[in-house]
Amino acid sequence: MAGKPLRVLACGDVEGKFDMLFNRVQAVQKKSGEFDLLLCVGNFFGSTPETEWEEYRTCAKKAPIPTYVLGANNPETVHYFPDVNGCELAENITYLGRKGIFSGTSGLQIAYLSGTESLSEPAPAYSFSSKDVSELKISLLSTPKFKGVDILLTSPWPRGVGNFGNKPGEMDTQRCGSVLISNLATSLKPRYHFAALEKTYYERLPYRNHVVLQENAQHVSRFIALANVGNTSKKKYLYAFSILPMRSMDPAELVKQPQDVTENPYQKSGKEAHKPKMLSGAEEEPACQFFFDLSKQHGKKRPSDGKGGQHSQLKQPKKIHQPTGPCWFCLSSPDVEKHLVVSIGTHCYLALAKGGLSNDHVLILPIGHYQSVVELSSEAMEEIDKYKSALKKFFRSKGKRYVLFERNYRSQHLQLQVIPVPLSCCAAEDIKESFILQAQEQEIELLEIPEHSDIKLHSRGHLIFTLNWILERSFFTELRKNFPCSLEGKCWRVKPF
Repeated sequence: MAGKPLRVLACGDVEGKFDMLFNRVQAVQKKSGEFDLLLCVGNFFGSTPETEWEEYRTCAKKAPIPTYVLGANNPETVHYFPDVNGCELAENITYLGRKGIFSGTSGLQIAYLSGTESLSEPAPAYSFSSKDVSELKISLLSTPKFKGVDILLTSPWPRGVGNFGNKPGEMDTQRCGSVLISNLATSLKPRYHFAALEKTYYERLPYRNHVVLQENAQHVSRFIALANVGNTSKKKYLYAFSILPMRSMDPAELVKQPQDVTENPYQKSGKEAHKPKMLSGAEEEPACQFFFDLSKQHGKKRPSDGKGGQHSQLKQPKKIHQPTGPCWFCLSSPDVEKHLVVSIGTHCYLALAKGGLSNDHVLILPIGHYQSVVELSSEAMEEIDKYKSALKKFFRSKGKRYVLFERNYRSQHLQLQVIPVPLSCCAAEDIKESFILQAQEQEIELLEIPEHSDIKLHSRGHLIFTLNWILERSFFTELRKNFPCSLEGKCWRVKPF
């Protein structure tokens, strides 16, 4: 059962301005209520006189809430952190340690790595090395059923964090930051990752931790970089948020994908990290995929796995599909016209049609590159059904019904065309008659799909044209050479509205 969310404050470089920080924390609490803890990344100590710190060290002053800080990032401040394993620095102020995992009684998991990246071994006391990162990763990844951590604290930014996302002003994320931290974030999959040192505020769009249609949906990650306390530019240095520990969350709620989610910025690092696991089978598949040669490939490849038809279908979503050229519909492609996107789910998305047959003509499309519904996973088909149900209710409220069709001919990416028609002008039987008449004129046989039957059982892997409307009666035909691409357009002229 879900518990109460924790209210957390995160802060950038304090640089010895303790009074300014804690006065601000008290003001926030007075306005918004009590917070459970304060997490500080970047330089906690600075070049200011030690008089201010001495008041906290001797308990003359006290931090208003439990405060957890990272270690030194330079040789000048190393002496403030006497124990590499962490210790109490003052009342309510705790040094987490050089690296590790902090778990509170609530179950919240906070992974941390102190210092800046070192290019040598052993790393100095104010730096971390590849060995430190490996040890931290191993300690967590060896945990049974590890899904990720709730929060990751580092001082440097991860290298490349701006890839696929919003840009952090003038900063070049390809050059600044740490590659080791990019690799760490790839493995630990933090729900929140905080960093500092660059004296600017940057909240990146959330990014995925799974490969769409190849892996089960996972939670998203959010990276937030915070500015330094008391900066004259008034950039944000204190970030407030509420978080329910991962272990207390409903799994379906945990993996919900926000509409502005992007691809993983450390994609390359992730692929390299998992390369030994993805050898041969997964990497050989793309070279054999020719979208307009399905009838030849189908039937030759499946028996080779020795598991029979049903098991082969279960393995289909694991194939890596690659477009033969630029694809306008892969959501991660720079060619997709994102201003037309209406809604993004876990496996599919909804978009307005460009040059549609009507003003409210929409498309249901897979996020990954798949040519036909017969190639989709059961999870993707289930999400398509949810979109269809939602569109049915929406168009019904507008006095319309919809016709849905798929024509995976001369197109590399599955497009389910959803076209609403007025209830008052187009009866379901009229729609059926229009398509059948046009099919007969083109010498095409439209076969009705039995109720509750799966199109995958009828298509035999061939290219198909499927037709479905609001009464859930469906037809299909196998596409042959010179299939008329304008068939669907002609049907509307048969029964104008």
